[in-house]
Formats: sequence, C-alpha cells, structure tokens
Amino acid sequence: MPSSRYWLSAILLACGLAALPALAQTRGKEPDLRQHAGKDWPTNGGDAGNSRYSTLTQITPNNVKNLKGAWVTHLGSGLGAKYSFEAAPVVKDGVLYIVTGNDDVFALDGKTGALIWEWRSKIEQNINTVCCGWDNRGVAIGDGRVYLGMLNGAMAALDIKTGKEVWRTQIARWQDGYTITSAPLFYNGVLYTGISGGDRSARGFVAALDAKSGKETWRWYTVPAPGEFGSDTWPSPNDPDPKRAKAWKEGGANVWQTPAIDPELGLIYFSTGNPGPEAGGMGVDRPGDNLFSSSMVALTLDGKYKWHYQMVHHDLWDFDCPSAVVLFDQIYDGVKRKGVAEACKTGWIYILDRATGKPLVGIDEKPVEVDPRVASAPTQPHPRGDAVMPQCPQPLAGWTTKCIFGVIYDQPLLMSPGGNGGPNWSPMSFSPRTGYFYVAAADRPQSRILRGTGKTVGPAVGAKYGGTLTAVDSRTNKIVWQQRRPYSIGQGSGALTTASDVLFHGEPDGKFQAYNARDGKLLWEFQTGAGADAPAITYEIDGVQYVAIASGGVSIQTTSFNSDAVWAFSLKGGPNGRSIAEFPPPPPPPAVVEAAPAAAATPQPATAVAAVAPPASGKANFEKTCSPCHGPAAQGNPTTGPKIARTSLALDAFLRQVRQPANQMIPIPATALSDGEVSDIYAYVKSLPEPAAAPDPDHAPAR
Repeated sequence: MPSSRYWLSAILLACGLAALPALAQTRGKEPDLRQHAGKDWPTNGGDAGNSRYSTLTQITPNNVKNLKGAWVTHLGSGLGAKYSFEAAPVVKDGVLYIVTGNDDVFALDGKTGALIWEWRSKIEQNINTVCCGWDNRGVAIGDGRVYLGMLNGAMAALDIKTGKEVWRTQIARWQDGYTITSAPLFYNGVLYTGISGGDRSARGFVAALDAKSGKETWRWYTVPAPGEFGSDTWPSPNDPDPKRAKAWKEGGANVWQTPAIDPELGLIYFSTGNPGPEAGGMGVDRPGDNLFSSSMVALTLDGKYKWHYQMVHHDLWDFDCPSAVVLFDQIYDGVKRKGVAEACKTGWIYILDRATGKPLVGIDEKPVEVDPRVASAPTQPHPRGDAVMPQCPQPLAGWTTKCIFGVIYDQPLLMSPGGNGGPNWSPMSFSPRTGYFYVAAADRPQSRILRGTGKTVGPAVGAKYGGTLTAVDSRTNKIVWQQRRPYSIGQGSGALTTASDVLFHGEPDGKFQAYNARDGKLLWEFQTGAGADAPAITYEIDGVQYVAIASGGVSIQTTSFNSDAVWAFSLKGGPNGRSIAEFPPPPPPPAVVEAAPAAAATPQPATAVAAVAPPASGKANFEKTCSPCHGPAAQGNPTTGPKIARTSLALDAFLRQVRQPANQMIPIPATALSDGEVSDIYAYVKSLPEPAAAPDPDHAPAR
C-alpha cells in the first residue's frame, strides 16, 4: 500500500455494433492483440495493428455530451520546460500504466486514479542528445511486466504488481546520439523497439529483445552497410570525399514509433525518419535515394528483410513519417486485401498491401525540381487522392514561395509543407465501421534557406497557420470530411475511434474533444488546463466506459503550459455522478503562439535604441515572434534556437543579430518588427530570471 503522502494522488472529481469480437478480459490472461481493444487497452496502439479503435459502445454520439470528469491525478513528474507529456496509457485488469517525459512510470487505479505504485527512473539529467524535448510515448505490458524505453538508450522491465525493476538492457548510448522515445511493442514473449537519433548523425535500427531476460535477440539497421541490399543508394565507403565515404555510418533513418505486427503473415512493420546527417542541404554529401530512410519497411519476426516502400527519395526536407503505421483490411476491386497505411509529413496517406508493399491505391512517380547542388532526386512518389493539408503556401509579400519537393538552396523561401508536418508523430486511427482513416495535421508554411552547412527552418510572420482533423476514405484515399483547426504548432493527440462512431481528439490549447466519426460534427469538449497532446484511450471497468488522456503539453511546440495530469471521463462522472460544473474549473492555459521569425529581406541598418524597462509589448512580441524558435521564456530549444534569456549582447549587437544574423537565423526586417519593438523584446529577455532548479526527480511525490 502506498504511504499516506499519496492519499491525494487521485483527486476525485465529481466533476453501433462492434466490427470485431471484444477482447476476452480474463484476469491474468494475456490479451489477443489480433483483436481490437475492448475492456482493456493492452498496447500503445490499442492492438497489434495500431488501429486505435475500440469495440466499446457505451459512449455514443447521442450521449457523449453528458461526459463528466471521473478523476484527475497529478503525477509529480515531468514538470518543467524541457518535458513533454506524450504518452498513451495502457490498461490491463482495470489498472492504467503510464510514463512521463522523465521516464518515470506510474500504475493508477483506472476507476479512481489512485496511485498503486510508482517507479522513478533516476535517469541522467545531463542528456543533451534528445531531439525534440524530453518525452516518452508509452509503455508495453506482457508476461507480468511493464516495459519501457528510456532517453539514455536503455530498455527496462518492471514487475507489473509492484513496479520493482526486473532487468535493464543498454541497447545504445545517448553519448552516441541514441535515445528511445517510442513505446515498445510486446508480442508473444518478444519486445520490439525502434531507436531515435537519426537527427544526431546516428545510424537507425530496430531491435528485438527477449522479454523475459532482456537479452537482445536481433537488430536490423535501417541504413545498409556496404555490400548489403540497398547500399548502392548511398555513396561508396571508398569515395575520396570523406563526408561521402562515411555517410552510411551517419545515415539516420531512425524509428520514432511503435511498430505494428501481422501475426498471420509473420511480419513487423514500421516507418523510418529522414536520412542523416541532416535532412536539408546536406544532400550533396549523400547522393542517391538513401534507403531505407523516409520509408515503410516490413521484416519477418526474426528480423529478416521482406519489403520496403520509400515515400520520399533522397529526403531534403524532413518529410519523413514519424506517426505509427496502421494495419487494416479493406475491399479493393471486389477482393478483400490486407492493407498498411502511413500518414506522412508530406500531407499524404500512403496505402499499401501489407503482404507485398505494393500500392493498393495508386502512387505515381512524378518529375520534381532538380538541383545538382543538393543531389536532388528527379522524381518523387505522389499518392492518388487528397492531401490532408495544403502542399503549397499562400502567396505572401516579399517571399519566394515553393510547393512540396521544391529545392532549397541559397535563397530564403516560404515552403509548404514545413519540416514539422503535415501529419507528424500524432497517431491516426482506422475505423473498420466507417472504413475511414482519421488523421491530424499541421498547416504550417516555413521559411527555409541553406547556408553551406545546413538549413534553417522556421515559421514566417504573416503566413497563415492552422491545422486539420480529417477523415479519409481508405478505399479511395479521398477526404470525406475535414475540420479546420486553429493550431498548427502541434497536431494534438491524434485520433481515437470507437464502435459507436465517436472520435476523440485533444488540442494543443488543452481542449479534449469528441466528434461524430461519420460527419465530423463536434459533439463535446472539455478544457483540461494544459496541452492535450497525448493520444487518448478508452477502457471499461464494472460496466462503465472511461476515456482517458494525459494533459501536459509539448515543450518543442510551445503548446499550453506544462503539466503532469492524467484525466479520465465517463458518463457517470465522479462520486455520486455529480457534474464537473459543480467544481472549480482548471485555470485557463496561456494562448497558443502561432507566429514566428520573418522572411529574409534586404537588411535594414541597425539603429541604437536606449534600453528601457520591459514593457508588456516586449513580452507579447517575443511570444509571438521569437518563442517558437527560442522556447518559452527564451530558455532555448536544442533544435531550433539557443537560449537568449539574460543575453549578454549589447542592444546594438542584439539589433544587428536580428537584422543581419551571423548564424543560421532568418533575418527579421523592420517591416515585421520596428527597432522600437526589437528594443522592447531586448528589454524583456534581459529581464528574465534564470530558471528555477528542477525538482529532484527521485523525491518528487505524486500528487
């Protein structure tokens, strides 16, 4: 039993037909992951195919408006600007298992939110090779254990009843650029995991571990070694140029997501990240298609290559596919086929036969812009059907604009999609009832320029941003309905669908929403108080259906303020079924910022402006223009911009850096920010205090 200090860990709020048989829920019995999720949510994607579809039907389009808060629990972990809360809970026998951005794991009573046990990772706090904020997207369960990957490159197993560590295996080192952010997949006594690090010049791979012992049983590298199949799509290791000769060793193609498995075919499926050492501008150092980057790959369950399909050849734009692949069955030309689909940053869904890797809906190779300075590919795959967001930016004064697959080199461009999506990591769902995929995407044009050794990527002042939530028919790859969303800095929680045709989705501003899966009508929403960016799940206890979501925000996307909350909702609500309206609402989150640095333009001469006490406009203009790259409170972001809080620059030097940057920052012309406005920003960042020391993760209690 937890000690008395945990008694508030659960803050109780009194606040159709199934397409497949419901999962048998015998206590202690391993779930059949070939079936869609039912009373339990046994794996990160709900089932072995990552469909994120539940057979539960108690919550319907007619009664979802009556959802009430059942409980909310604050975990006391992952609080701070560097953390993101992106994990989907898994559920077995009425217990939720969830992990935070600090790799701390918690077991919660699914009925009340009460803490059952916790495990503190004691992970090193000096890890500096994490790409996109400290996050962990979930755990796996099986054989009486809870399994997780960690930011230091280790895999760990915990006893499911007590949280005691059973084993730990170091499969890669963070010092070499490797981290693990994805949820592993447990199937038939084996643990499958991808590895992050392609954006840190590390060679990607997928590994399988014996779940009982933690021993690695096989490893398949996503960049082939010289002489292996696919190696001819990379420069020769004997190339006289040393950068080209070692390109395969730094080839990237990391695996960001939980794989999917088809037990009948005996295959495991995943997609890969962009090629290294960087996606943009470095292409001349790695001529060729660069397999198996930006690809979908199928392996046998013992790690042998089966097939691949490359969605983007010689990726120059960071147009990879970090969202999980989804397995589905559908009828094409009168024949039922086994399909696999992937939503990519290009904005398209790629629909393939999962036995062969051949398109089920046509994909055409079309000519694209070619530039030998970046060794660009002459053609790119174009799926037939609809993109889920615009692939060309709207015209903007002062900009040269380019559409998808336009070449970036030495002139500033406004381009769409941007490198952060289209669809990003947020998972899509497939409903066998409707036959639709449900995918969230960002519509975020970006300013891009190559400067010899790399690229700059950032939003542009004046560009129109937004997001979409879209239903796409799997039979035609065409849009059935689409909701335009106000936020583009994240795609929110992705999608969850149920057998009663309810679609759940979380927004970066903290709103948790329910839609009619048939027509896209918004039916219900609730403000959780922090960015609702983690995937939602649903489960049933004692005949009551619950829907749960982690609400904590995403650091790299500067979404609604950081938190550590796990929410659960039901039609019954909390004690006595009282309405959430009878309790104080959560504080409103800060506005989500959507603007950022401007286009490169003819630099304006710097003008000395006297520093003044920071007016409100300085903070407002910083949050609007600078925070997407330099982070909240100017504390910096490892991939988009350095810390500038308490800058040591003099005001005139600060102005020169804004107008004529000495690094890869996009210059901001006076037409976007006047010298006086820049001066106000300077006064604001000079006034910012140093961040408070992070709490000791080993001694911060759940609450």
